[in-house]
Amino acid sequence: MKKAFFINGGAGRVLCAIPALEHYKQHVDPTVVIVVEAWLELFFNSAILRDNVYPVGHKGLFQDKLIDREIITPEPYRLNAYFTQKCNLIQAFDMLINDLKEIPKTKEFKLDISRVDQAYGHNLINEIKNQTGRQKVVVFQPLGSGAAVNGNFLLDTSGRSFELKDIVHITKELTKHYVVVLMTNINIPVNENMGAVVPNANLLEWMGIINAADYFVGCDSMGQHYAHVLGKPATVVIGSTFPENISYVDSKNFTIIDNGKDARRYIPMRITQDFVGDRNNQDAMVLTDKTVEQVIKSVTDKLGKTKQTKEPIKPVELPHVHGPDCKHAGEPLTTPPFAKKLANV
Repeated sequence: MKKAFFINGGAGRVLCAIPALEHYKQHVDPTVVIVVEAWLELFFNSAILRDNVYPVGHKGLFQDKLIDREIITPEPYRLNAYFTQKCNLIQAFDMLINDLKEIPKTKEFKLDISRVDQAYGHNLINEIKNQTGRQKVVVFQPLGSGAAVNGNFLLDTSGRSFELKDIVHITKELTKHYVVVLMTNINIPVNENMGAVVPNANLLEWMGIINAADYFVGCDSMGQHYAHVLGKPATVVIGSTFPENISYVDSKNFTIIDNGKDARRYIPMRITQDFVGDRNNQDAMVLTDKTVEQVIKSVTDKLGKTKQTKEPIKPVELPHVHGPDCKHAGEPLTTPPFAKKLANV
């Protein structure tokens, strides 16, 4: 019997299912049905899969597409090879979807970035460079999905996000040499201008921004997966989770700083609830001054430093990005490099 796959979870996890599903369509069933319970838009960037993907609310989905298929919901977190740190998310999905008994190599795949998202990222980065005079752009995603503002505090009890003081220090140090674009949808509670740009971008527009940037700094969250897909150099700081599971330890482009090593406890998400483990891990992203400097140095070693002047750093204002809705027709759109941007994982 043919199969239909239901995919759920966070954006990074959903993205990591794409390589295995592409392989399944190309080698097992070209008519495979994929029902996406979250982050459907990510599949628009797979030229192989976009015609096979449906949202849960698609009209007539059950009667027209599912009733004659076996329904499969692959759960990588329940795979022994995953929770014993023998494979990453891409490999885990591959084993479950393609029924593999041995751990495969991490599959490569391509993302077909839309022209609109290429243009957004290209125009934004160019205008920021022109405004600041900086030639290099660093995207910094300091927060994981568990982060939230609690009064004057920025908390992530899952131990995946940077601490507030470290966000401020890293941002201010990097803005001495580069434009820093903060990848966050949370208003970081600070009383000073850190000199960073915070675009109001959606998930696909962030793909365009990272594609046009020079470097990525982040934690266990979506941005690092984009950076890997797009072949961008990156520094990723890991706290409560395991880099063997959620990042790319074999990538030559990645500098992984494992802050939680030897102290964290594996949290069996979607298996059991480990309250003691959660409490044990909540400080996994508390960095020493030495580690913070290591993060900064990893960027400057790769990008170099800007020659400093005695002029104070001016606060960066978010520039306007020209688009099809602009009313000032006299200002032409910047032309992005539309040489069909395909990125290998």
